[in-house]
Amino acid sequence: MMQEVTRVPENVVQKPSLGGLFTTFLRLGLIAFGGPAAMVHIRNTVVEKKKWIGKEVFRNGMALCQTIPGATGMQLCAYVGLQARGFAGALVCYVGFILPSFALMMALSALYAAFQAVPFVVSVFGSLRALIVALMAFGAWNFGKSYLKKWEDFLIAIAAAALFWFGLGPVWVLVIAAALGIALKFRRATEVPKQSGSNHLFVAMRGLVILLAVVVALLIVFFFTDRRLFDLALLMMKVDFFAYGGGAGSIPLMLHEVVDLRHWMTTATFMDGIALGQVTPGPIVITATFVGSILQGALGGIVASGGVFLPSFVLVILITPFFSKLQTLPLFRKAIDGVLCSFVGLILSVALRMGLGVAWDLPRILLALGAFAALILRVEALWVILAGVGISFFVH
Repeated sequence: MMQEVTRVPENVVQKPSLGGLFTTFLRLGLIAFGGPAAMVHIRNTVVEKKKWIGKEVFRNGMALCQTIPGATGMQLCAYVGLQARGFAGALVCYVGFILPSFALMMALSALYAAFQAVPFVVSVFGSLRALIVALMAFGAWNFGKSYLKKWEDFLIAIAAAALFWFGLGPVWVLVIAAALGIALKFRRATEVPKQSGSNHLFVAMRGLVILLAVVVALLIVFFFTDRRLFDLALLMMKVDFFAYGGGAGSIPLMLHEVVDLRHWMTTATFMDGIALGQVTPGPIVITATFVGSILQGALGGIVASGGVFLPSFVLVILITPFFSKLQTLPLFRKAIDGVLCSFVGLILSVALRMGLGVAWDLPRILLALGAFAALILRVEALWVILAGVGISFFVH
């Protein structure tokens, strides 16, 4: 007699271990190429595969992270961890996700400082830009399947792509998308989802207070022992706190502060750091690690990284409990839908812009098409990236 198989309902939320959270987000950090496209992999992992948080909770987290300054993908990791396991979960997800790009940037910065250039590495990863375009195009396609259901949804996505393409800042794009979501009334009000782990969100404030106390203590030590480290930490905190529009929004601010105001390095050197930041996984704000490493060695890289990542993390912890309450407002939920639809357009616009920067030839076209086809066929992004690295040795 065959044993009956019990199906797990889609809305069941599984409680992960801290170790499971860390290793999962460490792995996600390894394949976090393509900026916003990495959020697709986060969603597929934590919602579809692991069922650590529900679909609606994730949707609201995406909208939250899109409306506050900082690196969106990293903040989403902290949000997932916060919902799943409170402050400790947020911390391990955040650290796990950024650790691969931090370690790689520290290594590349050391090579740059020693040899003033890493042409082979830059050349190989330059060939990988075709692969990154494919990853971002897949991100737009995947999110479009989830959030573009009616003609109004497509209208908002197209409008967002066009506005961003012609130079409107992403913050204003999101504001307009939220207004369109309300004005078009394109979705009926849905039931307010129950937040996984909502009871411990305010309890997470205790962990945040401890973290901030440690940071203040370190700043005091830097102030009296090494004023350059103190200035570096405060500068990077300032950059992240005002970097609206995701990690890319940090680059003009960082350039202005590091090159124009303080003259810590030349524009050419700073642009080399941006190039290395573009070929590493994770957000482009990892350029801060390069700046700190060139200025103050390994300790400077650690301090700059901590400074530029701290405000994003703190904002997620502070705002999430109140954001959950805002969900009960029907107009607010329509605005969230507008923001999510606009995100499809933003990803597509960025993919097109990056595509224009690739020196396309037949091998790179085949590489991009092959990667996109593999992702459509549900091949894990990690294997797509590894295969692309191997192929790039012969394409670059």
